[in-house]
Amino acid sequence: MALSSLIPSRVKLIDVGPRDGLQNEKTPVPAEVKIELVHRLQDAGLKEIEVTSYVSPKWVPQMGDNVEVMAGISRQPGVLYSVLTPNMKGFESSVASKPDEIVVFGAASEAFSQKNINCSIAESIERFAPVVEAALAAGIKVRGAMSCTVGCPYEGEIAPEKVGELARLMKNIGVQRVDVADTIGVGTPRKVQAAIEATLKHFDIDNISGHFHDTYGQALSNTLAALELGVWNYQSSVAGLGGCPYAKGATGNVSTEDVVYLLQGMGIDTGIDLDKLVDAGKFISDYLGRKPNSRVATAIINKRAG
Repeated sequence: MALSSLIPSRVKLIDVGPRDGLQNEKTPVPAEVKIELVHRLQDAGLKEIEVTSYVSPKWVPQMGDNVEVMAGISRQPGVLYSVLTPNMKGFESSVASKPDEIVVFGAASEAFSQKNINCSIAESIERFAPVVEAALAAGIKVRGAMSCTVGCPYEGEIAPEKVGELARLMKNIGVQRVDVADTIGVGTPRKVQAAIEATLKHFDIDNISGHFHDTYGQALSNTLAALELGVWNYQSSVAGLGGCPYAKGATGNVSTEDVVYLLQGMGIDTGIDLDKLVDAGKFISDYLGRKPNSRVATAIINKRAG
């Protein structure tokens, strides 16, 4: 069977390891280790890196060093540095650090929205409207993370119409691009394509990215399904950092190494040096005292030792 003509010849990855990957780590990771991780990622060729979160350290102590981390990075031209800003206070705290992009978020599931941020989907979008407006006025790009787009730990399967509605609400407040995220990793290719197709009614293909978790081992299959629709931007996490908080002991974010290996094997250009990427993943995994949660990294490290 011929590959879809929509499959892109080039893909850009956003590594979310320093933020989404490390935020659930119980042991504090020092700012200098986070800075070194960012430096290693950009040295490996990553052009988009989600660095930190401007959230209250009371809720996420791991991100309490956000100002220090952003100040410590040697920025490279052509690299986009994004930060998560959960509210207006977070955005105002982030401005002095000059992020290239802020990330706001919403869920396609009412139950998840209530349990996660204590308000309805509509209320969450209302809260973010002034944040988006302020960011755009300051010349800062805005990305919207759409969580639970195929499944929710409380509601189960999510209808594509709900994803489309969330995309519409985000578009209405000025969000420039969105992530279609399978937050709990239950998605399979057709369901992921349905979520992306619902999003395409409100955002064009250049402003949609895929964010797939590997809880059930489907992340690479779902990446291929998104590639078939022409999606060329994806979030992944070096060394597979970040578990799935809703599935005890399960893996969370798909590892950047595994995605790069898949793309390179398909002849798709990523601009990423896989060996340097594996080294970056090994660096942070060694610090955390465990092996990288990436099959590709494991295979390459074993091959080197052989």
